[in-house]
Amino acid sequence: MAMAPPANATPAGITALLPKLSDADADIRYMSLNDLDKILKTGSSGFLNSEYHTCAKTVDYLLKTLDDTNGEVQNQAIQCIGSLTPKAPSELLAPMIEKLSTLKTTNSVDISIPATALRVFITAFPRPVAGIQPSRLTQEAYAALSKVLIPRLVGYVVMSHGSRNHPGPPPGMLEVHADSSIDTNAIDVLIELVRCFGPMLQDAEKKALQKSTMAIFDHERTSTIAKKKAVSAISLIALYMSDALLSSFVSNILQSFRNPHLTAAQHRLLITMVGSLARTVPQRFGRYLKTLAPFILNPLSEDAYQTALEDTANSDAAVSEAEEVQEAALLALEGFLLSCTNDMRPYTDEAIAAALRFVAYDPNVSADEDDEEMGGTQDSDDEEDEGDADEEDEDFEEEGAVSDDEDASWKVRRCAAKVLYAIISTRSNGDLLDNGALYERIAPVLISRFCEREDNVRLEILGTLTSLVRKTSDNAITAFSFAGETEFELTSAVEARSRKRRRLGSDATLFESTVNTISQAGFKSPDYSPPPSSGPKADLARLSSSIIRGVSKLLKQSTLATKQSGIVLLREIVIVQHGGLSEHFGKLAEPLVDAIQPSSSHSTSHTVGAAALASSGKLRIEALQLLSVVCDNHSSTLVSPYLAGLVSAVATAVQDKYSKVSSEAILAVESLIKALTPPRSAATEKVNKQYVEKLYDVVLDRAVATNADVEVRQRAIHALGILLARGAERNKGGALSESQRTRSASVLLDRLRNETTRVAAIKAIDMFLGSCKDANVLENKWTREVAMELGAQLRKANRGLRGVSLATLRDLAGNSAALSCLDDKAIEAVAGMLLPLVSSTDLNLLGTTLVILAKLVRQTPKTVVGPKLNEKLCEIVIAPLGGAVLDALLVLLKAIGEQKVGQPLMQGLLQNVGVNGDAAVVGKAIGTLVVSGGSAVGVKLNDFVTELQSAPDDKRRCLALSVLGEAGYRLGPSSPLEPGLFTKYFGSKSQSLPRAAATALGRAGAGNVKAYLPVILTTTSKAGSSQYLSLHAIKEILQFTGQARSDISPYTQQMWEKLLTASQAEDNKAVGAECMGRLTVIEPKTFLPLLQKYLQDPSPSVRGMAIQAMRFTLSDSDETFDEVLRPVLVPMLITMLNDDDLENRRLALGVLNSATHNKSEMILPSLTELVPLVMKESMVKPELIREVQMGPFKHKVDDGLEVRKSAYETLYALMEGAYSRISPIDLFGRVTAGLGDEHEIKVLSNLMLTKLVYIDPEETGRHLDSIADRYRTILAFKPKENAIKQEIEKLNEANRGVLKVTLLLHDVLPANASAASNLQSEKWKGYWDWVGKDFRSQLSTVEQEMRSQAA
Repeated sequence: MAMAPPANATPAGITALLPKLSDADADIRYMSLNDLDKILKTGSSGFLNSEYHTCAKTVDYLLKTLDDTNGEVQNQAIQCIGSLTPKAPSELLAPMIEKLSTLKTTNSVDISIPATALRVFITAFPRPVAGIQPSRLTQEAYAALSKVLIPRLVGYVVMSHGSRNHPGPPPGMLEVHADSSIDTNAIDVLIELVRCFGPMLQDAEKKALQKSTMAIFDHERTSTIAKKKAVSAISLIALYMSDALLSSFVSNILQSFRNPHLTAAQHRLLITMVGSLARTVPQRFGRYLKTLAPFILNPLSEDAYQTALEDTANSDAAVSEAEEVQEAALLALEGFLLSCTNDMRPYTDEAIAAALRFVAYDPNVSADEDDEEMGGTQDSDDEEDEGDADEEDEDFEEEGAVSDDEDASWKVRRCAAKVLYAIISTRSNGDLLDNGALYERIAPVLISRFCEREDNVRLEILGTLTSLVRKTSDNAITAFSFAGETEFELTSAVEARSRKRRRLGSDATLFESTVNTISQAGFKSPDYSPPPSSGPKADLARLSSSIIRGVSKLLKQSTLATKQSGIVLLREIVIVQHGGLSEHFGKLAEPLVDAIQPSSSHSTSHTVGAAALASSGKLRIEALQLLSVVCDNHSSTLVSPYLAGLVSAVATAVQDKYSKVSSEAILAVESLIKALTPPRSAATEKVNKQYVEKLYDVVLDRAVATNADVEVRQRAIHALGILLARGAERNKGGALSESQRTRSASVLLDRLRNETTRVAAIKAIDMFLGSCKDANVLENKWTREVAMELGAQLRKANRGLRGVSLATLRDLAGNSAALSCLDDKAIEAVAGMLLPLVSSTDLNLLGTTLVILAKLVRQTPKTVVGPKLNEKLCEIVIAPLGGAVLDALLVLLKAIGEQKVGQPLMQGLLQNVGVNGDAAVVGKAIGTLVVSGGSAVGVKLNDFVTELQSAPDDKRRCLALSVLGEAGYRLGPSSPLEPGLFTKYFGSKSQSLPRAAATALGRAGAGNVKAYLPVILTTTSKAGSSQYLSLHAIKEILQFTGQARSDISPYTQQMWEKLLTASQAEDNKAVGAECMGRLTVIEPKTFLPLLQKYLQDPSPSVRGMAIQAMRFTLSDSDETFDEVLRPVLVPMLITMLNDDDLENRRLALGVLNSATHNKSEMILPSLTELVPLVMKESMVKPELIREVQMGPFKHKVDDGLEVRKSAYETLYALMEGAYSRISPIDLFGRVTAGLGDEHEIKVLSNLMLTKLVYIDPEETGRHLDSIADRYRTILAFKPKENAIKQEIEKLNEANRGVLKVTLLLHDVLPANASAASNLQSEKWKGYWDWVGKDFRSQLSTVEQEMRSQAA
């Protein structure tokens, strides 16, 4: 055995090991090489710099071991070469390449060893990065490769490198000899050379390598493998070609296409090469498609198609060659469509026609037979009887007998289907889908090809049609997830209320159960609306019958893969149409049950080819998902006749040992339970009870099973919660018996105490409590124990656990039946557990906590309200609260006041808080408590009037004004306060007092419009600060008036005129526009036409005011207003976005952004008109960039930056809400362009990429190269030495953002970063390697941050 290497790596240690490399024992040779490799790796980077002879001797020994008879020794020698290469003296690199490239192995069977060693040699050096100065080691390596390897590859000296009278190189490794075929290993070396050193290659070297590679195609002895590798090499070289060199290369290809003596094999290779180039360099190659595309489409023309059919009777060789050309042309066409979408738009019709033509190309089937097959899936008015249907189904599958092993036409049909898929993927969003081309031309042909003989082709056809159906959906995103996995969003419970205006203090909505609880319990029946009269959904509805009939035949006798694809297609149809199987479910029920059954029941007679790839488990999962969406989107009467088979199959699947099947089966159980229990099936409740009990048994078994997977148990617990919720709808009876209900509740309580199932149990209990309105259904002891357990979870560090526990406590407190089960002791304990959350450190939890406390106060005020709660409330009032949290606080204070326990709290607010907090928040709190508590709080309203008039400082006066304003609002018309009490402070010289008076005046006026508004309008006529303050008072009135609109109606016209006049002043424009917008919502028929008129005003200021006013109209939801707005919104948006004024266009983008969030249904049909206007504003406009002199320096100012920022924000909103209506090519073009824009735009573009990678991973993968170029530029940027701190911080922030998105893209799209993937993402792979080496520490830090955030 070889001795252990020395502790310190030294040249002497290497010298000592070299003789052992010639030992007769292969084990000693291997271990010596292993020790040598360790020394080379552990040694410092320069420990061999002066050891030329030692290194040269080491190289000689390693070359000998490359010809070893033992394969493991050879592999270890290759590894040693990779370790030695970067540490060897630079003078040794060229001789080393020379020896490796001329090495001939005599003892080794593997002739690829020298080439493999060369590839390891090349990859051992740091890769150069475009735009970055290469390292010294990289430069030395390139010099050696350019001097030796490139001449060795091509057979002649390309660049002299200053050498004269140097002997020429031996014959090139890429040269084709008449007596032998090309060595494919040499092409592998070429590919590695270009991949690693492509950015450093000179044009002469690229041209020489390209010329030598092209010569490979012309030789008859070149193998197919060599030709394929040569195509990859050419594409890789093109990646680094200059524009001139690429243009010259394309010109040569064009000349070859025009060669009249072009053979079929040469034709196919040229087409393949062009297709590969389109995928590799799409941005640069697209400009040449105008001349190249006709040569690709020519073999796919109608004449070529007819010729191919006529040649079927000729020799098989001629047919095979023609089919190979057609296959290559279709693959190239697919590449054009996916990579150069915009450049292929002029050829859309020809591409569709070619694909439709060849998707039905089957020379082995006669025309009559083909017509008969196609007719098998067409609509028919006559219903066939069962016998005829079975016979037809049998014939449908017997067509497979026609298949011939020698028939390769199926490859052509499969490629044609892929072309159709590419067209649907790239041209559906707001394009061919909307004009009906996809459904009128493509869909009928795809349906007719369900009769396809080859399973591979049939799968492509089904997948293509599924893609079209998905694109028809409004959001084009389909996802299946366990409903219980969604975290409770507490803000949605507090903030997601009706947008309709309401009076502040109307707290009913604060106690409503979350939307999740209602929807998960499934009380609402599915809303099935008839399809629209026109549009993609109408097109789908017209063809759905044909699709369903065709798929139903495939499900009866077909391969597992085909069944799975067919089921996925049906599922997407149901999701998009929210139904659609009502007339056809009878044909699908039996095959669906068969698909859900265990694999032993499936037919295995056809499990060949691609079908073997689809496991039975995946088929069962898809079938269960289909059953779920059928139950969720159809009436319960649809599945009632087939319940025996469906319930039995699903119950069996729940018990399956495969956890994914069992988990999906439980989701199907949930859907079945919703469909089989009241209110959805009140008429058939007794009939369905036996099936519900069977489902209950299997769900309960899985919920308590200790040997079941955690996910299975969690989903079973969730299903149990649904069963309990459905059983708690009435005083007696329901889905479960009393004993079953008691047992289920006990299980949920037990699971609540278990850490692994706690969250699932809490959500299940939440559904039960949110649905149960009968106190007789709930047991007092169980409810108290649940409340105690939930309160205990509020102390846990896990914020998600605290969130769901708090949400469930909110539903418990909001349910009078459940709350009545809690005694005073339990309520006191729960209130005590809630106190730590009464803190401004987490406002999301604070709002819900205050809501719960308000309900508890109304139940037992003296138990809940005490010194600790008062102290906590005084602490949070100091914080600047707002929105839903402030509303919740006021609701709690109102409850405390009404229960006459508010005096201690009032004393705390006055003595401990006072002017120390935000006057607006503290004033509202005190005002609410004064009105609701009356005399019980110990202070009177007049006390604050006295304070206002006598207070020595402005802070106290501002607080008094806020208290009086809130009190006046809550007292309404009974308020004794006069408007003059507030208006007399408008003239104060204080900075804060006038604004506080205006806000208080408006607040009080919202409660008594008739008394206050005339006075305010009179003040509005005065110029200066009084006018500005009056506008703020009007804004408060319009914002908080709510349902008292009838009080405002007499003053609307006068108010509009006053607002219009006052808004001409620059300081009043923003607040005046907001008031006009809110006034428009009140009387849309009167004022909306006026805003529309103002958009045509010659004054930019007036137009801008109208645009701003429109923005404030969109956040409100009012049926009357929506009806008036609907026909004019889009025309108004188009007018705004085309405004001549830059600032007005920025405001218009904000209006469109708001419309996207609030009125999406109004703008979606017209996005094809709106999106191009947004895209236009997202572009950098050089005419808006000016140079400003700042002292001795010149600084560029981009006046269009804010407009572009608004445009990208709008694109982000449109992307989230209407991606299916936006061209993905155009959107990705703007995103990648934004990565090279200013910092703010880069941040928005990165944010968009984090969404797009999930919304459309395929399209994201196709743009990775352009993203890599942008990211490389950002990370390579170095700040100036005199850069200020802010610039460095901004640069670091940009780098962190880039690395974060880089990690995300790599994780979600790992195949694109793999060296084994195609050349389309070659730049991304190089970028990923570079980031991994040069930014390793930063990448690791960002990765840890992302993991901690996810946790």
